[in-house]
Amino acid sequence: MSGLSSSTSFSSTTSPSSETPTTPEPQAVAEQPKFFFREKYAKLGVKGNFMPLAAQPVNVDLADWLAHQTVENYRLVSTIILCVQEVDTNTGKPICNMQSCPKMAAGRHSYTWLDNSRQPVPVSASQYISLVQRWMDGKITDPKAFPTDTLGTTPATYASGSISTPTSEKPIAAGPTTLNAPLSKLAGKDWIGKEAGFPESFFNDCRTCFRQMFRIYAHLYHSHWIDPFWHLSSGSNSQGWTDLNSCFVHFCTVAKLYGLLSDRDAEPMQPLIDIWVANGSIPADAANGTHAVVRPQ
Repeated sequence: MSGLSSSTSFSSTTSPSSETPTTPEPQAVAEQPKFFFREKYAKLGVKGNFMPLAAQPVNVDLADWLAHQTVENYRLVSTIILCVQEVDTNTGKPICNMQSCPKMAAGRHSYTWLDNSRQPVPVSASQYISLVQRWMDGKITDPKAFPTDTLGTTPATYASGSISTPTSEKPIAAGPTTLNAPLSKLAGKDWIGKEAGFPESFFNDCRTCFRQMFRIYAHLYHSHWIDPFWHLSSGSNSQGWTDLNSCFVHFCTVAKLYGLLSDRDAEPMQPLIDIWVANGSIPADAANGTHAVVRPQ
C-alpha cells in the first residue's frame, strides 16, 4: 500500500474518496446472476424489523445516538467481513485477496482511495477494506471526533429567556433581535451535536462512515455472496446469507431513517433495498427518511 497512510489517525491527511463515489464500468462480459436481488433470497436471519433498534430513545441526544449507531453498525460489519478475511488453511489465503478481488468493486461500480496527496488510487478490495477499518478505528476512538463519553453541557447563556434555565427562577432576557433571523443565528453557529460536545464535522463524519460501510456490504454481496455466505448457510455456521441480510437491513434502516446514505451511493444494492421496503423489513418511516437530519443553516 505504498503512498497510503497506515496510521489510525490519518484522517486529517487522507480519507475515503467521496467526490466520485462510484464509477460504473462497461459490461465487457455478462455478469453473474445476482441471486441476492431475488425475493427468495431476501429473507432475514431474525424475525420482525429493526425499527426499535434504530429509533432514537427519548432524552438521548441525537449526536450521541448517531455515534452509537455508527459504532454498533461498524461492529456488525467488522464481524461479518471476518468470513472473507480469515486465512483459508487449504489455500493459505483469505477468500478476499489481491488475486480474487484486484479492485474494490460492487458489480459495475468500483471505488478508489485518496492517497496523502488526495489523489484517487485504485486498490484491491482487501486493501480497501483494511484502509476503511483503519480509518474508522481511528475516527470512532478519537475523543475529539467522537466524544461519546461527553455527558453534554448546558450553555451558560441562552439566545432567549427560559424558565428552564439552570439555577434561575426567571427567564434571562435576551438582547434585541430581528424576527427574520433564524434561531441558529440568534444563538451563534449551530451544528448537530454542538450542545453534547461533538465537533462541527461530526455529522459529515457519520455520513462518510456509513458510505464506507455500505461499500463493504456492497462488495460482500456482489463478490462473495456465493463464496462464502451461500456455502456457510448449508452448514452449522450461522453466518450465512440470511445473517448477512440481517446485518445489512439493520444498517439500511438506520442509514435511511437519518439520511446517512444518499440514493446515489445506495445504487449498487438498490434492488435488494427495494424488496425490503416493499415487504416491510425496512419500515415505511425509515424508507421515507422520517428523521433524516437537516443540517442547521
